[in-house]
Amino acid sequence: EVQLVESGGGLVQAGGSLRLSCAASGFTFDDYAIGWFRQAPGKEREGVSCISSGAGSTYYTDSVKGRFTITSDNAKSTVYLQMNSLKPEDTAVYYCAASRGAWGYCSTTAVEYDYWGQGTQVTVSS
Repeated sequence: EVQLVESGGGLVQAGGSLRLSCAASGFTFDDYAIGWFRQAPGKEREGVSCISSGAGSTYYTDSVKGRFTITSDNAKSTVYLQMNSLKPEDTAVYYCAASRGAWGYCSTTAVEYDYWGQGTQVTVSS
């Protein structure tokens, strides 16, 4: 059974940090790109970051560049999203997803993703 389980969300003050984890199982982790998406109330889902299979490529949406860092631990089949200098506008449910795309490639186009986690809430207070 394929599973993606997010953890690490919570309530933090503006300027604070959180580290989200996405633990994967049930598929060959090394062959998949992992993406992080978020959805705030009343807003469309937004692609935040991704890391390619082989961890050779990463991508960040402009609003999080310089503040968020995505990394992968293949031995643990886990991807992390380190979020620093958090802002109230980062408040959302964060989802991780897995995409069996081309080796060394990733994108934050949601339709390219095959498996999704249940999400973890991140709330940033001002």
